[in-house]
Amino acid sequence: MAKKALEPYQQVERSIITKYRKTLWHPFVMALDEYDLIHEGDKIAVCISGGKDSFLMAKLMQEIQAHGNKQFDLVYLCMDPGYAPQNRKKIEENAELLHIPMTYFETDIFDIANGTDRNPCYLCAKMRRGWLYKTAKSLGCGKIALGHHMDDVNETTLMSMFYSSELRTMPPKLHSLHYEGMELIRPMYRIREENIIAWANYNNLTFLQCACRFTENTERGVAESKRQEMKRLIRELRKENPNLERSLFNSVHNVCLDTFPGYNYRDEEHSFLDDYDILKPSDRGE
Repeated sequence: MAKKALEPYQQVERSIITKYRKTLWHPFVMALDEYDLIHEGDKIAVCISGGKDSFLMAKLMQEIQAHGNKQFDLVYLCMDPGYAPQNRKKIEENAELLHIPMTYFETDIFDIANGTDRNPCYLCAKMRRGWLYKTAKSLGCGKIALGHHMDDVNETTLMSMFYSSELRTMPPKLHSLHYEGMELIRPMYRIREENIIAWANYNNLTFLQCACRFTENTERGVAESKRQEMKRLIRELRKENPNLERSLFNSVHNVCLDTFPGYNYRDEEHSFLDDYDILKPSDRGE
């Protein structure tokens, strides 16, 4: 008897745990365990923007819910901040193709952000996060999951150094400041972007690249952001050091405060002079 052909969504799922087991599934499970991201009884809003990262995250979360050792609930949440009709349609088509039961809600974030004199990207990101927290909480969720990956972590670290004069990065999870009891988690924290692209291409999947109405109105169509600048820099440096991304990522897990002249912890500034005359050279590893 002939074997029944797999549906497209089943082929996608199979590729995650077979062909891309080492580059997608293993780092995903590793992040869940290392950073303690999912607990028994959680209800998590998986936030889907329409891009490759968030759709892959949705499939990974489906797989771990079905085959993991914890019982938890998922809501697949998609906020429409004012997408053009064709972009909204593309998200809906991908959700149907991948068998993701999406919950949609609308906002006017694009109109508000594009009508301000402030940085529209900053305002848009801040408003998006607030709406996601608010809506997820109203649905009974205690956590929101975002699709940031290892490259996002590295780029954020470099951007903070080059443009904010501080060494700051993107943590794998954090408590919300304004929505009590809510937490943000980043399950794809250890996944490389190039492997997400490979997975999408292998399965002939196409996703939204940038659906922002602000960038649609720029001269080049896509804004030349600082993040893109960091991507180019990393690509150039990688030519000399193929392990550059891994080294950058590992560096934020191995911060040696003893060697820093100053640091900020819980909104308090500290100086190496605070205990300079108390500690012996051996305490500093010298």
